[in-house]
Amino acid sequence: MVIQRLSTLYSGQQVMSSAHLLASAGMDHTICIWNVWSRDQKKARVLNYHNAAVKDVKWSPQGLFVLSCGYDCSSRLIDVESGLETQVFKEDQVVGVIKFHPNNSNLFLSGGSKGFLRLWDIRVGKVVHEYIRGLGPVLDIEFTIDAKQFISSSDISKGNISENSIIVWDISRQVPLSNQVYVEAYTCPCIRCHPFDSYFVAQSNGNYIAIFSSKPPFKLDKYKRYEGHGVSGFPIKCNFSSDGEMLVSGSSDGCIYFYNSRSTELTKKIKAYEQACIDVAFHPTMPNVVASCSWSGDVSVFE
Repeated sequence: MVIQRLSTLYSGQQVMSSAHLLASAGMDHTICIWNVWSRDQKKARVLNYHNAAVKDVKWSPQGLFVLSCGYDCSSRLIDVESGLETQVFKEDQVVGVIKFHPNNSNLFLSGGSKGFLRLWDIRVGKVVHEYIRGLGPVLDIEFTIDAKQFISSSDISKGNISENSIIVWDISRQVPLSNQVYVEAYTCPCIRCHPFDSYFVAQSNGNYIAIFSSKPPFKLDKYKRYEGHGVSGFPIKCNFSSDGEMLVSGSSDGCIYFYNSRSTELTKKIKAYEQACIDVAFHPTMPNVVASCSWSGDVSVFE
């Protein structure tokens, strides 16, 4: 599986800087830590602290902890080496997505079923900022490169979808900077920023990946997008390679799709599963290795 940053609905996955451990989050309430390169005992540890399905899991930047969230309306910080839970962050909503601040590992964002977006400080165990806009369930969150803003994607079933489906927020001022970034009547289950260039992408349920500038006014690129794969209502994720040259996406047809990030050309397609491939990401240091998982819960590493 691989990557330094990767998460999924059924099976979130991510690897530490040592690039041999992978974390998966399951609907069976557990988080599994896998030794990817082990020939025998691949399951290194099972963490069973949630009392409902786990929606997302992220490695801490130093790779010592995992942060998870789920249907039990909580996020939980767990020491991987000891297997002990160190902190619980309770909310009044199902927590669907979490993201560590890229420049401060003491901070993380959470987004949930009631549309609440919160910035937590692990040191005090409390919310330090809340971002309020009357959103539907939060589908994904992503920090911009400079970490001064973050982008949220929501499932808007009422109101003006073009105003609230994708929002760019000012982190410190707690205000939205965008208005009508995405005017298509599709939800976007995944947002990813390019690691170096000033743009971000949004996986659309319109069966394409849209491209946006990450500078005001955050305009949609009307002439380029990534096409060929299917979303079809699944929470399909996509991720950039660490060098920014490639974009990889899951697909409702069970395939993994590889795109040239700059030209948007489809360069390769791999059949991985019979059911939908819902998440895929590149290894952080080995560009020929990708990790993926399926709607049925299978987790795979491809070289």
